[in-house]
Amino acid sequence: MDWFRQIIFFYRDGFKQMRVGKQLWAIIAIKFFLFFVVLKLFFFPNILHIHFSNDTQRAESVLEHLMQK
Repeated sequence: MDWFRQIIFFYRDGFKQMRVGKQLWAIIAIKFFLFFVVLKLFFFPNILHIHFSNDTQRAESVLEHLMQK
């Protein structure tokens, strides 16, 4: 368990001393936000939620489409 604590302290102290690295991590965080939140909203809409009102209808629709193939 001591090695785990050393790893945590290593990264904590390293991030404290960064200057440019903090800006780079901010850019990475913004990219992750764009990839996982914004793109999901525009390119992967929840079609089942739009067409069906409850979970039972959604499950039956998915099962029906899976059984056809």
